[in-house]
This record gives sequence, C-alpha cells and structure tokens, in this order.
Amino acid sequence: MNPFLEKLKDSFLSIIPIAAIVLILNFTVLNLDAALVVRFLISVASIIIGLSIFLLGIDISITKIGSLMSAALAKSNKASILLIGGFLLGFFISIAEPALMILANQVSDVSAGQISRMSILVVVSLGLGIMIAVGLYRIVKNTSLKKMLAGMYFVIFLLAFFVTPEFLAIAFDSSGATTGAMAVPFVLALAAGIAHMKKNAHRHESDSFGLVGIASSGVIIAVMIMCIISQPGDISGELHLTFTEGRNAISVFLEYVSLSLSEVTLSLAPIVIMFFIFQKISFKMGHRPLIKIVKGLIYTFVGLVLFLAGVNAGFMEIGIHVGMELAAYDNKFFLIVVGFALGFVSILAEPSVYVLTRQVEEETSGSIKKRILVPTLSIGVGVAVAISAIRVVVPGIQLWHYLLPGYIIAVGLMYFVSNTFVGIAYDSGGVASGPMTATFILAFIQGAAEVTPGADVMVDGFGMIAMVAMTPLIAIQILGLVYRIKSAKAAKEGA
Repeated sequence: MNPFLEKLKDSFLSIIPIAAIVLILNFTVLNLDAALVVRFLISVASIIIGLSIFLLGIDISITKIGSLMSAALAKSNKASILLIGGFLLGFFISIAEPALMILANQVSDVSAGQISRMSILVVVSLGLGIMIAVGLYRIVKNTSLKKMLAGMYFVIFLLAFFVTPEFLAIAFDSSGATTGAMAVPFVLALAAGIAHMKKNAHRHESDSFGLVGIASSGVIIAVMIMCIISQPGDISGELHLTFTEGRNAISVFLEYVSLSLSEVTLSLAPIVIMFFIFQKISFKMGHRPLIKIVKGLIYTFVGLVLFLAGVNAGFMEIGIHVGMELAAYDNKFFLIVVGFALGFVSILAEPSVYVLTRQVEEETSGSIKKRILVPTLSIGVGVAVAISAIRVVVPGIQLWHYLLPGYIIAVGLMYFVSNTFVGIAYDSGGVASGPMTATFILAFIQGAAEVTPGADVMVDGFGMIAMVAMTPLIAIQILGLVYRIKSAKAAKEGA
C-alpha cells in the first residue's frame, strides 16, 4: 500500500472513535450548538489529513535528522561536545514544541498573566535541555537507568513539599506537554542513534528507551525550582470563555490555520537551522538524500499546521462544552464514564504514540508489538482521565493524593521488570500526553471544573496531563511483569 494511504487509514481509524463519542453525546444527553458541531467535523477532517501527512514527514525527515545528529555527537568522543550539543538540541526542540506552547498559553490565560507564557517556555526548555544532555551522557557511560530515574523522582518528592498546589499541577503538566509531536520523534532518534554506536546489541536495545522519561522528570524539577525561587503565593484561576457561536465555520478554521502557520514555523525553524549547520560541518550528505529530507520537512510542516488548526479550531472548544454540560448533571457518573472513554480513545490520536510504538517494534525485533502496547496505554490514559474527573467533583481530593502513591508504585515496579520495559514505560508517559491531551482532554476537565461548586480551574483544571503522564508508567511496567512471568514459565517448560 502507498505509504500515505497507509498513514491515512491509520489516522482515520484513530480519530473516528473520538468523533463518534462526541456525536453520540450530542444526540443523546447534550445539546451542543450546531455551528460548534459543524466546526468540530471540519476539525476532524483536518486532523485526519494533517496527522497522515505529519507522520509521513516524520518518517522521512525528523527521525533521520535525530539519528544523524546523535551519531555526529557520539563520534566526537568528547563529553563536552555531547553535553553542550545535547543541551542545545533539547532546549530548542522544547521551546518550539506545539503542545508546550498550547499549555503555556492556557496557564497564562487561566492565571490572568500571573504566570507568564514565556517563563513557562524558558524554564521548561532549560530543564529538558539539561536532562537531554545528562541522558545522552548516561547512555555513553552505561549508567543505570533505574538508579537515575529513582534518584530524580526522590528529588521531585522532596521538592513537592515546598511547592504550591497550583505549581505542582503545572510542573507535572509541563512535563507531559513538552514531550509532544515534535520533540518525541527527535528525542527517540537521538537516544537510538547514541545507543546504536555501542557494540553490545542487548545494551543498545535497552538504552534506546528512557531518554524521554529522563527529560520529562527534568522538566518537573525545573518548574518546581522556579516556584520555590519566585515564591508566587496564592494564584487564582478562571476559565476565560471565548466561544464563537454563530460565526462561519470555515472562516474560524482558516483563522486557526493562519495562527498554526506561525507556531509551526517557530517549531521547525530551530531543527531546520541545526540540521543545515550539521550538514555543513558534519553530515555532508549528497544531493538526493538531502532533497529527500527537505521534502520530509515540508510534509511535516504542512501536516502539523493542519493537525494543530483542527485541534484548536474545534476540539478544544467542544471539549470545554462537553465537560461543562456533563458536570452540570446531578449524576456525576456520566462525567467519569465519558472521561474514561475519551481518555481511552484519545491516545489513538496522539502522533507521538505511533512514533514510539513503531520504534519499540523495530528495536526489539518485533518481540514487543504495537497491538499490545497501544491498548495498554489506552487503558492507562482512560483511568487517568476518569480519576481526574473524580478529583474535580469530589471535594478534598488533591493531586498529590494520586501522584505520590502512583509514582511510588511506578518506581517500585522498576526493580521487577527489564531495563527495556522501564525505558519504554517512562517514554510512554511522555508520548501519551501530547497535543490532543493538552487541548481536547484538558479542556474537557477544565470545563467540568469551571461549573463544579468548590472546584478551582487553576488547581483542579490543571494536573490532568500529570495523571495521563503517570498511569502509562504503571500500565506498561505491569505489562513488562506479565512478559517476564510468561518468559520464565516458557523457559521452565522448555527445560
């Protein structure tokens, strides 16, 4: 099958479940504005086409660029070059990550500018850049991934005692949002490129994963330190509704296409500039492969513009409406069940999930299959959104009531599963919380918090991405435990 048609088929099957749930709700328990539904359907078409083109471009360009750059850094055989190069790559990729841009805008809007968009972008990017450098150095020096992750989350638990509830939610949400559609393919390719320089095949398989998880934890630490230094005090939050009922659906969509053009230009510009710098001083590729990568970058650009325009033009707005209307019912069971269903199917629409699961199959020679990983992730994310809805409607439940035991379980499970599954699990936590989660699902929870008495949009509306980033750590490691038990049983029977 033609590569684009194959991507189109996969994207269609991924997005349709979300659209179906929204439409079923609209014709049964909800009463959504007709213009909003039309705009949502236009967004669905844009996302399907955009996601298909984007994934094709990723295959041709971004993954290849990441592999080439990591190989160039590794060949230098200098720790200073690896650390500086890793930091710069991580910083510029993060600061231009679309999902992080969306979250930073939402934090700034909800906090009425008390937490600025630029402060979130810079602090998060510093945290990611530093830990990308450290993570690449870890691969070269064969440092234990389990020990590094355990140490970092111990630091996070300590810092959490000095952080306000608002910043605790934002720190974990930023961690999830920064590893989105642009950053994940690049970071995975960097890790795989460095790992493949090793002679030990088993080592390079396990070391190909875990860098996204390390980088994500660095973001949490950076935002927590920002809170401790700035001492922001109490931050009030309010959802600013900017609905556009009655406006022409096409004109609204085109406005978001225009906005997405500038966002995606900023997203891709650092990567393109770094690529041509490396091409000049290191790669020195021939004309044909260079043209192929440029063609892939154009595909990535066009696909990401259509994807983000669709997400922003219809998905975020309808997510807020669905959350508000369901939360207004006396029976909150509807909100929780719909939250699980939306979380379960939304993971199918995250571009980074396809990048990670494909690389897992390649790096493990097909022993860990996509058809097993994706349903496991879907269950984990469904549970995350459901318990986030419970946190909104049940007074007294705080984010740390979930995060503390959740991460203790996740860290504990590391010592019962293989290094490969640990790396995949922590990378999965990052890829599960991409642009679809940062827009549609976050808007759904914020809409519910807006109309729920006693709930605070700043405290209860944020934190959902944190849950989405945490549950895959547990779900995938439980899957790894199952694999280990089955392998031990098979070895015993074969003996």
